[in-house]
Amino acid sequence: MNMNTKPNRVAFEQALDMTGYSRFNLCMFILASSINISMAFEIFSISYLVPASVCELNTTNIQQGYLACVPLAGIIATSHVWGYLADTKGRRKILIVSTSMGYIASTLAAFSPNWIVLSLLKLVATACVAGAFATSLAFLGECTPVAKRSMLLILSSTVFLSGTAVMAVIAIPVLPLTFSYYIPVLDIYFNSWRLLDMIYALPIAVSAIGANFAYESPKYLVSVGRHEEALEALRGMYVLNTGKSGDSYQVHALVLDEDHRSVHKGFFASIIAQSVPMLKPPLLKDTILLSCLCCLTYMGMNSFMIWMPYMVNVFMSSVIAGNDHLTICEMIRNYQNATVVEEAKDCSLNNVAMVMVFGIIMILAVMNIGVTALVKYMGRKNIYIGLQLMAGISTICINCGPYWIVNAILFTLAVSGVFNCGFLSTYTVDLFPTYVRAMAVCLTIMVGRGSAVFGINILKRLMDNHCEYVFYLFGGLSCLGGIIGFLLPSDAKVLEQKKLNS
Repeated sequence: MNMNTKPNRVAFEQALDMTGYSRFNLCMFILASSINISMAFEIFSISYLVPASVCELNTTNIQQGYLACVPLAGIIATSHVWGYLADTKGRRKILIVSTSMGYIASTLAAFSPNWIVLSLLKLVATACVAGAFATSLAFLGECTPVAKRSMLLILSSTVFLSGTAVMAVIAIPVLPLTFSYYIPVLDIYFNSWRLLDMIYALPIAVSAIGANFAYESPKYLVSVGRHEEALEALRGMYVLNTGKSGDSYQVHALVLDEDHRSVHKGFFASIIAQSVPMLKPPLLKDTILLSCLCCLTYMGMNSFMIWMPYMVNVFMSSVIAGNDHLTICEMIRNYQNATVVEEAKDCSLNNVAMVMVFGIIMILAVMNIGVTALVKYMGRKNIYIGLQLMAGISTICINCGPYWIVNAILFTLAVSGVFNCGFLSTYTVDLFPTYVRAMAVCLTIMVGRGSAVFGINILKRLMDNHCEYVFYLFGGLSCLGGIIGFLLPSDAKVLEQKKLNS
């Protein structure tokens, strides 16, 4: 018997399944979670820092508006580049670079002498963390067995929501602190809002450290022809998951039956080469479908998430004042028309409002866990459609009656459609081949965030002038997303396609 005979080449997905599912996957999920929390902190930190810094930076309403747009601008401006880099240079390398740069920029922002410097540094920080966020989704999907992949990616949405909620809890004890240390070189006072910014940057540092200890994505390594390195990574995953020797991992050759990229010299030639496959058959239909769904989902849900503190504050202020018999639009109009008896410059934030926001978002996070558990029984497609239609119908009905308890429940159901952002990411990971996957994730998120910028501005303008239209328009958009969702492939079809490609 020839002892040197090696088994036939093993399909990558089968080889990944053979590594098991245990400690390594937990470590990868923790790394992805820290990046998710970093993303949440960077996007929404501006909501706390802008009003808290007004007294020191003397920002006008227009300048505060510019600051509020910075996070989304950073995401939109650089998503394409980060996707290209992750697909050509490797997931792990880009995670290390983007998180390290993000931490440095976010920490430096705490020492900004004016709002312009703060804007620029937050722009850089958000752009870097956004690249890490999208890359981590592709990275996590490529290192997780297919049976568990959707569950972990969807749970990432729960982590993101939880991180958003935790921000309010962190701000409650930090912002009221009264210390102030003068730094002559910068001519600034280091105070509570600057400390809060540094605290919000800590998860990025944790992510950078974790990325240094991670393996490169074995699927990426196979896709670029580095088969021995891919096998070494798979063996390491096998050892961590099973506790056995790497010699007992019975895979000696891999096959990845996907289209491979050709080599293009030059940055622009390469980035075009990475993008073109998504804009022609057979990937074109998936690119159009997922981009369309991301537009409708992000525009409908993220717009309400951004303005949630304002709407909850108006809603509860009316209820506490005894005006609980009004529709929500009537509450908003009463709030806007209230006479200001004494105007004072107050840079503090309402602790009660932050606690309420924390509670609502944590309810959403718990609901997302329940929704994730249903994926196994109902499938992603059915849940996506159901959530989208439920959110849309609830949004349309919010302003239909003066029953504040019913409206509060409807509002929670309306914003629960934010779960679908995670579902769409899992489809992007599954439907696009390895060599364009990171870019596909980045681009779909970029399209979604871009539509959210438009939606955020439209929602506020309508709320100020034509409030009722807000709920009909955005509810209709959510319902439209649910209807178009019928075009998504079922989980069985996605799995069948993967087996054919293996």
